[in-house]
Formats: sequence, structure tokens, C-alpha cells
Amino acid sequence: MTSRTVPPSAAPAPAAPQPHVADEFLRRQSATSRIQSVLHRHPALSPALVLALSVVVFGLLNDRFLRPENLSLVTQQVAVVGALAVGQTLIILTAGIDLSVGAIMVLSSMVMAQTAVTNGLPGPVALGVGLAVGLAAGAVNGLLVTRLKLPPFIVTLGTLNVFLALTLLYSKGATVRGGELPSLLTWTGEAFTVGGVRVTVGVLVMLAMYAVVAYALGRTAWGRHVYAVGDDKESAALAGIRVPRVLLSVYVTAGGLFALAGWILVGRINAASPNAAAEANLDSITAVVIGGTSLFGGRGAVWGSLLGALIVGVFRNGLSLAGVDVLYQTLAVGVLVIVAVAVDQWIRKERA
Repeated sequence: MTSRTVPPSAAPAPAAPQPHVADEFLRRQSATSRIQSVLHRHPALSPALVLALSVVVFGLLNDRFLRPENLSLVTQQVAVVGALAVGQTLIILTAGIDLSVGAIMVLSSMVMAQTAVTNGLPGPVALGVGLAVGLAAGAVNGLLVTRLKLPPFIVTLGTLNVFLALTLLYSKGATVRGGELPSLLTWTGEAFTVGGVRVTVGVLVMLAMYAVVAYALGRTAWGRHVYAVGDDKESAALAGIRVPRVLLSVYVTAGGLFALAGWILVGRINAASPNAAAEANLDSITAVVIGGTSLFGGRGAVWGSLLGALIVGVFRNGLSLAGVDVLYQTLAVGVLVIVAVAVDQWIRKERA
């Protein structure tokens, strides 16, 4: 019996390779990693998308939302918290947190007012004294963190009460009306119209603060050191960075920025009150977190904090126009914070 050889041309063709489950998973993982990488490189991208979507949604829900006078109100309301968020961003970039921001702001504003009214000094001198108080308050926080090695949360929780008490003792609980103040101290409340939208000088001062700090963080060695310290203090020290000095400079700079926020506050309410801006501490942290700055330090952009402050302002204003109760407005902001922190955790987890 002869064997029969099958010619190669008659051999059955090999089966087409089937996609493997692992390959499909890797493709999905790759897409996820790409999204994570984009969000990591551009921390302000997420809040920018959220802000744009919020404006569109609230504009569709209520035609009054996009009116110039309403947009003007939103920008004016955001000015104080947005100014505080600049300094808070610097501190959170170093993996710290400052609960005393509002107290420093109010203390500085009261010192400005009392220096001008009680001591009869001119506006520029009063403003300078208030700025010096803010710088000194920031230095106190910084020295406690760097010299005594105390956690920033505990330090600023303590100084929050100290600065509030000093404000009440110094001012005797009295409010100084805008009519008693020099024009320079209330100048930030003056407004002009741009395209039908009233913009106050305080908003311009706030934007100038962002521009200067953004330049410092992105274009100077000090800014690179701030990011390095926040990312890993031990590695930064091994690289020759003087970590305590950088941390102290951050807290001092932030104190000066909080004092400028106090100047904006005086113009905003046309008075200097020891009881103003009671929720400013938490609002500043909310703006920074929603703006994409990591609570673990080393990642974030200062412009993102401005977007975060605008998101909070847009949500509160849009929900108010929709007739939503204030309690539910606070609930919505709280959910935003939780989502922002969850996204940050996801980015860090994926990157690891």
C-alpha cells in the first residue's frame, strides 16, 4: 500500500489568529493610561472642561445666567476666594495645608483699616502695614512647620484661633465703614464695564496675583524647587535643595498673598469687618482641590485654582437661579470636592 503525499498547495490554511483577551485588556489599559497621562501633564484640563460644561448647562437651564450683569456678579464673588486660593495653592503644592488663610486675611484687613482710621496714617502706609502683618503671620506658620517640625494641619489649626483672637482683640469687634477709610483701601471695589460686564479693580488685582505666581512657579528655580519639595522632600534634599528654606519662603509668600486678599475684601464689602469671610478657609481649599492640585503635593497649576474658584461660583450662582436651596448648593460643592479628590487618587494610582 503506497502512502499518499499531500502537496503543499493542498495543505489546509492556518486558522486566522483570534484576538486574545489579554490583548484587548492591554488596549483598554493603554487608552486609560493615555487619559491619565494627559490629565497628569495638564492638571487644569479637568476643571476647564467642568467649568465649560457647567456654564453651558446653567445657561440652558436659565437664560438669566449668561446675562452680563449676572456674569459680573459671579466674577466679583469669586475675587476674594480666588485670591486666597493663590497662596493656598503654593502651600498645597508642598504637601501642606493652611487652615488660617481667612484669619490672616481678616487680621491684615483690620490692621490696614485701623492704621488708617485710628492712627491717621495715609492709605499707602496703611496698606504696607497690612501687608507686613500678612507676611509676619505667614512667617509664624512657616517657622512652626520648619523649625519645630510640626504638621501644617495642626500648626494652622492652632494659628487660625490665634489670629482670629488677635483680630477681635485688636479691633474690639468693631467694623470700620468704607466711608471712614482712605480711597486706596476701597479702590479694589471700584468697577468699570467691559463688554457689558462690570469688572472691579479687585478682580484685576486677583488676576495679577495669578500671573505673577504662575510665572514664578513655571519660569524660576524657586518654582521648580517648590514642586520638587512637594513631590518628595527627601529626594529634594539629596538633590541639594534647602527644603526648610523653600517651605519657609512659601508660607511667607502665601501670607503676603492673603493680605492682598484682605485688601480685595475691603473693597468688595466696602468695609473692614472682623467677622467677614467666615467660610473663606474651606472655600480656598475647595477651589484648589477642584482646580486639580494634588493634596499630596508636587502636582498642580495655579491657574487651575482660579478655574476651581470659578466652578464653585458658577455652581452656587446657577443653582441659586434655579431655585435650589442653599443646603443643596453646599451639598453639590461637597460632591465636587469628593469627585476631585477621587480623580486625583486615580491619577496617582495609575501613574504608580
